[in-house]
Amino acid sequence: MRIGVVCPYSFDEPGGVQAHIIDVARRFIDSGHHVRVIGPCSDDADVPDFIVRGGRSVPFRYNGSVARLSFGPWVDRRIRRFIREGNFDVLHIHEPNSPSFSMAALRLAEGPIVATYHASSSGSRLLRLALPVLRPMLEKIRGGIAVSEMARRWQVEQLGGDPILIPNGVDTAFFGAARAEHDTGDADEPTPPELGRRPEIVFLGRIDEPRKGLDILLRALAQLDRDVHCTVIGGGTPRSMDSVSFVGRVSDAEKARILGAADIYVAPNTGGESFGIVLVEAMAAGAAVVASDLEAFAAVCDAESEQPAGLLFRVGSDRDLAGKLRLLLDDEDRRRALVEAGRRRAQLYDCQAVADKVLEVYRTVDDGSGVRLC
Repeated sequence: MRIGVVCPYSFDEPGGVQAHIIDVARRFIDSGHHVRVIGPCSDDADVPDFIVRGGRSVPFRYNGSVARLSFGPWVDRRIRRFIREGNFDVLHIHEPNSPSFSMAALRLAEGPIVATYHASSSGSRLLRLALPVLRPMLEKIRGGIAVSEMARRWQVEQLGGDPILIPNGVDTAFFGAARAEHDTGDADEPTPPELGRRPEIVFLGRIDEPRKGLDILLRALAQLDRDVHCTVIGGGTPRSMDSVSFVGRVSDAEKARILGAADIYVAPNTGGESFGIVLVEAMAAGAAVVASDLEAFAAVCDAESEQPAGLLFRVGSDRDLAGKLRLLLDDEDRRRALVEAGRRRAQLYDCQAVADKVLEVYRTVDDGSGVRLC
């Protein structure tokens, strides 16, 4: 099958949507399918060969965050060329509501089109104003996918349709291998905390974006009477703090190595999340997950089950977070139980299983007509 994929977000920046698209595309290629992905991407970005570089992007506030999107007539030109030269059987558009490559592709293409909805923000004034223009385009979509129940509910309530639920995928073997390498002594600092090494806490997110919650974590760490070390991964302005290392943006391999050496991964986000792919990555890497009690995070952690895969704290409460960290630092058995539950939970989001489900959606919409320009 010839598959075209459209991403609205820049591949110059790390992000859950971009990582999901790349991981699933690799699975399709490994299975013998032809895949091309287009999205904002500069000439010097380090990306796989199957990505068609869409050019520069600009910061744009979208879904409660700041995303790097692309605008302008040149976007239309590149989408037209992508569709014309791709000869695709199916076109998969991620975030078709976003004002970037995705909306342009939905406007310009027709035929077997699949869309994935990642966002779950409440209705916006801008969206309401755009509905008369957006709805006719959304009717082109033959197969809809939502990555979480929140994203699905938002789509149904705001724009109609009935997308099926397929979560974002994670290369669980990749992250699991990083933990195995750490535990067998093939990576730096393999000693577990109970044998003398300081417990390692990890945060991943854009440092200067308040909703990622770094300040909440730093305030919680200041309340701990424990000797711990924290590694902060993500772009932004680093700070000078004792026992906190700011490593900036890192490669996927380095991210896996850091998560594979972590005892606890903390996600103190305050909102704007519909899934939480890095929670699954941390679970797969064998870290105990502590997360704010956002609906999306509670779903990933299976918080209401008898064996939850993550420990939740009240969103925005550094005091509650500090208490949860003390609990895991002082109770090794509980931490290990959380790690094992997380590993099992992560397998539900394994990238190959997710790719297989997405491929089934493609097959239901592929009528042999092919994707073409309107």
